[in-house]
Amino acid sequence: MRHLEFKRMRVTLAIGLVGLCATAYILGAWQGTSSVIKDAPRPVYAKTQCDDAPSHAPSNASGAPTVASVPSSVARLDFQAHHRVALNESSLATEMIPPCQLKYSEYTPCHDPRRARKFPKAMMQYRERHCPTKDKLFRCLIPAPPNYKNPFTWPQSRDYAWYDNIPHRELSIEKAVQNWIQVEGDRFRFPGGGTMFPHGADAYIDDINALIPLTNGNIRTALDTGCGVASWGAFLLKRGIITMSFAPRDSHEAQVQFALERGVPAMIGVMATDRIPYPARAFDMAHCSRCLIPWNKLDGLYLVEVDRVLRPGGYWILSGPPIRWKKHYKGWQRTEEDLKQEQDEIEDLAKLLCWKKVVEKDDLAVWQKPINHMECANNRNADEILQFCNSSDVDSAWYKKMETCISPLPEVQTKEEVAGGALENWPQRASAVPPRITRGSVSGITPEKFEEENKLWAERAGHYKKLIPPLAKGRYRNMMDMDAGMGGFAAALMEYPLWVMNVVPSGSAPDALGVIYERGFIGTFHDWCEAFSTYPRTYDLIHADKVFSFYQDRCDITYILLEMDRILRPEGTVIFRDTVEMLVKIQAITGGMRWKSQIMDHESGPFNPEKILVAVKTYWTGEPAQKQQ
Repeated sequence: MRHLEFKRMRVTLAIGLVGLCATAYILGAWQGTSSVIKDAPRPVYAKTQCDDAPSHAPSNASGAPTVASVPSSVARLDFQAHHRVALNESSLATEMIPPCQLKYSEYTPCHDPRRARKFPKAMMQYRERHCPTKDKLFRCLIPAPPNYKNPFTWPQSRDYAWYDNIPHRELSIEKAVQNWIQVEGDRFRFPGGGTMFPHGADAYIDDINALIPLTNGNIRTALDTGCGVASWGAFLLKRGIITMSFAPRDSHEAQVQFALERGVPAMIGVMATDRIPYPARAFDMAHCSRCLIPWNKLDGLYLVEVDRVLRPGGYWILSGPPIRWKKHYKGWQRTEEDLKQEQDEIEDLAKLLCWKKVVEKDDLAVWQKPINHMECANNRNADEILQFCNSSDVDSAWYKKMETCISPLPEVQTKEEVAGGALENWPQRASAVPPRITRGSVSGITPEKFEEENKLWAERAGHYKKLIPPLAKGRYRNMMDMDAGMGGFAAALMEYPLWVMNVVPSGSAPDALGVIYERGFIGTFHDWCEAFSTYPRTYDLIHADKVFSFYQDRCDITYILLEMDRILRPEGTVIFRDTVEMLVKIQAITGGMRWKSQIMDHESGPFNPEKILVAVKTYWTGEPAQKQQ
């Protein structure tokens, strides 16, 4: 009896459960239909946050949706991409950066004459780099002067510049007799004159060429200390020689600015207490034309520094005091005894460096550095003033003090061997594997990697020409590579009438600035957390390959971008290569700097996570009536 009762209870429970499920199903179906009808007009994008306009379901005459319209309204697919790089709200917001006052149109942060006055004048320390502290950095855009115009294109720019771009007449008055610069209406003209070459730089260079060969490709890189407006470097270019010229800020008003406005490589710099920011064995030739550097003082400190950066077999050329003192001593307002002593001391120092005097003729004297130090080291006396440095760290040159010891050359096996390796003549030098790489001097770089880099940059340069057509048409003259690696960017563009300042960030690995010089290009060490040693508006195009990924944890990248804006000419171009995340950050900042930009695909296609951001600085100038505080 109990068993039959239990079976009847179980059947009743099953029937009840089935009935309950059926009721719930019918009720749920009715509520779902009602919800669709009730919510149909609601825009789909309210949930997906798409930007598409809402699409309502078509209705019949009664206003109710048709059967077919219900799924099209609810289940419409959206194929648009809506993901965004995850950034915090402060980085997404565009900060509109204001212009600085017009009085700062030629501001050079690390060479500010007002700050320089606080430092000792001994050994020209006050003219060295003295950068502002973080709390003194300008968070504003350096304005161009009113009526600023795009510079003349090369080669016309070698001889002319617009007066409104650099409104300074001082040099045209102070150096009128020496023919440095002349004012002709709304422009400057550069006749090519200089203190020691009144007949022009071209004729002066011809005189040098009569003493040492300048046109056979053996001499490619040159250094001009105390360069003036860099006419020597300007006229060497047509002989296939590229010159790194430098002069102090305001020694003569805006001389380096004039040089760069002409399209000639130059930097603000001085020989004082720090090494000049170039690697050892960088230059085939160094030059001083009345550059006023006391070569014979301080135990030969400055001549020792020239020796460090001079390549084995390289030349040092001196004109001006004390050379040919017997003729010029009255004009120089110095005594014969004083000038004779100065030349004797320079001659003695050159001998201690093991330099050989090649020739002295008229106003020129030329010395040559030995190709190795084998004999020099063997003949060194213990009591001589100049000894060889104990350290082999000869390339380090970023805020490193000069030393009164000779930088040792790489060891050789024979007296005829060139220390560090012989170089090819120019232009073969640009593509040949540099000796520093073949000898394994640069960690992590092999000849195979060098060849791969050359092919890679040829491909990238081809892509850049498609993105920026003016690149191949002479639109850009002064270019900078902010992290130059082995100089592949410069090598890929060498067929065009432009030059590249190859910057190697201090502390980066590997340090390949020596490789860049061995290829026949020029460059400098620099830390992008500080301002570059140049005037505003001196570069037409800047290339930044992963620079911001390198510096993002070192300093505020906004100030790096403001520095780029300072040195970039109006309507100049910047090419960034980096991750999408970093490029989005950069684009957000530059949007508040009056730049226009666009992120584009990598040359290998859209699936490469690295992208390219091309940005253009828009044209704007300071207002002449702007209040000055």
